[in-house]
Amino acid sequence: MADLRSSRGPDHPAVARRPRRTAARFLVIGVSLALIAAACGGGASQAPASHPPASQPEASLTPTGAAPLGDVTIGSNYSDQVPKDAFAAMLNYCATQTTATPKINTVEHGAFQDSLNSYLQGTPDDVFTWFAGYRMRFFAAQGLATDISDVWATAGSNYTDAFKQASTGDDGKQYFIPMYNYPWVVIYRKSLFAEKGYTVPTTWAEFKTLAAKIQADGLVPLAFADKDGWPAMGTFDILNMRQNGYKFHIDLMAGKEKWTDSRVKDVFNLWKELLPFTQPNALGRTWQEGAQSMINKEAAMYFLGTFAGEQATDPAVHDDLDFFPFPVLGNQWDSELAIDAPIDGLMLSKAPKNPEGAKALLACVATGPAQLEFLKTSPNNVAAAKDADTSGYSPFQKKMAEIIGKSGAIAQFLDRDTRPDFAGGNAMQGFLQTFLNDPNQNLDTFLGTIQSFYDSLPPQ
Repeated sequence: MADLRSSRGPDHPAVARRPRRTAARFLVIGVSLALIAAACGGGASQAPASHPPASQPEASLTPTGAAPLGDVTIGSNYSDQVPKDAFAAMLNYCATQTTATPKINTVEHGAFQDSLNSYLQGTPDDVFTWFAGYRMRFFAAQGLATDISDVWATAGSNYTDAFKQASTGDDGKQYFIPMYNYPWVVIYRKSLFAEKGYTVPTTWAEFKTLAAKIQADGLVPLAFADKDGWPAMGTFDILNMRQNGYKFHIDLMAGKEKWTDSRVKDVFNLWKELLPFTQPNALGRTWQEGAQSMINKEAAMYFLGTFAGEQATDPAVHDDLDFFPFPVLGNQWDSELAIDAPIDGLMLSKAPKNPEGAKALLACVATGPAQLEFLKTSPNNVAAAKDADTSGYSPFQKKMAEIIGKSGAIAQFLDRDTRPDFAGGNAMQGFLQTFLNDPNQNLDTFLGTIQSFYDSLPPQ
């Protein structure tokens, strides 16, 4: 497990993932987005590390005598190049809209997630990247995050009630600023489907029939990669929601249902039907390599988040990507069309060194223009803010928004919907890899091991 301390000094918590002073003080009290907009152009600000400086605001917009809000450190899990650049671009934009100077400290994505609990109990950065859902509420309940309801007092009008609910802790206070979300779907290349005469399936039976045809054509039907541990969680999520419905899935994640329940066994038996059509040796392959096999037309489909599009660096190839929701099973849960559509965003740590500057940046990130700066570099997501101008969305993004909008139930992803000490590499990630290594093992014994581990965890 990677240490989250930085080479910048023994007390630095990261590794190497308004404009008027009066307005700034009002930000702490009311965090008024109107004030930020009025001061749009704050003094010259330093761009975040690893991103070129933005052009400076016009002199006429630069407030005279404004007191800079100073450095705001941000712990980031955006270690892959595309989202790393996108995150820097967004904060670079916010540096020009406030007098705060963001300093991004990037940690490898998996290490960041696995180590976050201990990181937050130490001396974390002012702000950190995280996810909505159970694990956001978990850290808030542990006192490891700061209430930002004052930011939401004005920024909240820019979000739907669903986003607010996803940002609210068990105490009814807000702890999270959503930036964007994206669906987990079956991604494919349109040109391959057209060339081979493949038809998009909508049911489980059609899906398996198509997979058999693809296999007969000498291609891998479904790319699969789980070297990182977490991708298989997405497959479990969708199969469980299709088989047992959203509520059972969420209750299972929260410990209200048992892993030894026969309904969970049904999910793994369903998964076993799919495995003959998936790419072999999944545990030795990263998600990027899985995506590349689909992009290279070695595999016809790939079930993953739409961030898989990051691997299509050629715009023409990216334009050739399309996707569809995971097929339904023909049961009572079909109408839910439940999916994983995780919400990514920012939280304020328990004792930030610069809370005023941090809240100014959070208020800026809550705006459509800021989120669109992220999407310019990473067009594989859709903005969370209401005022984001979606007229420039690509067909890929428009379809993402459509699928999310049609889903009657949205989960955040297994490792975000359950407690962190159950989701990590030595727990659920490892259990799923054990199943993939030997899918024909005794499932009752296997599921009993999972439940025993869950029962051994300390009460929350």
